Amino acid sequence: MIIKQLSVFLENKSGRLNEVTEILEKAGINISALSVADTSDYGILRMVVSNPDLALKILKENRFSVSLTDVLCICIPNKIGSLSKTINILSKENISIDYVYAFSMNDKALAVLRTEDIQKGIDVLKEHDTEVLDAEDIYGI
Repeated sequence: MIIKQLSVFLENKSGRLNEVTEILEKAGINISALSVADTSDYGILRMVVSNPDLALKILKENRFSVSLTDVLCICIPNKIGSLSKTINILSKENISIDYVYAFSMNDKALAVLRTEDIQKGIDVLKEHDTEVLDAEDIYGI
């Protein structure tokens, strides 16, 4: 249930995101989800990929500052209030969310969450009948 996410620090200059995606493409690594947060000086690229350990190795070999982070991924209905309900469950259990990125398609939505305690987050969400996806489910998307 714990998913390994890559966090890549990128200089805020043209071509750096392209460089990362090309490196992963050449290695046969698929990107299942990504998010980019930026400041004026740098960006943080967060990605869930098909082979996180290989991606980490290859990006480090190409002189990127990269690390692996534990996250979880949920599948919820794509309807008003679903995400709010999930966040409320975590809030009531005093589990803070560091960040979240999500997308929806048709009647389902997937959300990647980083919480202060990943395993506790997984346990609490499952207790409340929230579908928490296995790493293999996400890596294979």
